[in-house]
Amino acid sequence: MIEKLSLSEAEWRTRLSPEQYHVLREAGTERAFTGRYNDHKGDGLYVCAACELPLFDSADKYDSGSGWPSFSQAIAPDHVTDHHDASHGMIRIESRCARCDGHLGHVFPDGPRPTGLRYCMNSVSLDFRPREQ
Repeated sequence: MIEKLSLSEAEWRTRLSPEQYHVLREAGTERAFTGRYNDHKGDGLYVCAACELPLFDSADKYDSGSGWPSFSQAIAPDHVTDHHDASHGMIRIESRCARCDGHLGHVFPDGPRPTGLRYCMNSVSLDFRPREQ
C-alpha cells in the first residue's frame, strides 16, 4: 500500500515550479515534442516530480511518435492510478501518481506488446534517476 502525501495548495506551489504546478495539480499538458524526456535515452527510473515515487523504468520506455515520453507499463501496478477523464470533449483514462495524486498524463490501448498500453506522460511530471551501476 502506498502511503499518501497530501499538501495544501500553498505547499504545492512552494514545492513545484509554475509549469509543474499547472500539469501536476491542475491536470495541464505540456506541448508535444517540447518535454525534456521525450527523446531521453538514459538507463534508470522515472519518478514523480512532486513526491519522488518511482513510476516507470527506462526499459519500458519507447518512441511512440506522439511527442511525449511513452512507456508500455508502470513500474508497479499500485504506483500509477487510472481515472476516467471526459475533459476536452474526449473520453480518456488519466494517469495519476498513487502517492500524491499528481496528474501524469493519459494511458491509451495502442501500445506495443505484450501490454498493449501507451502511458503517454508529461515530462514536467517526471524526474529521472540514473540506475546505479
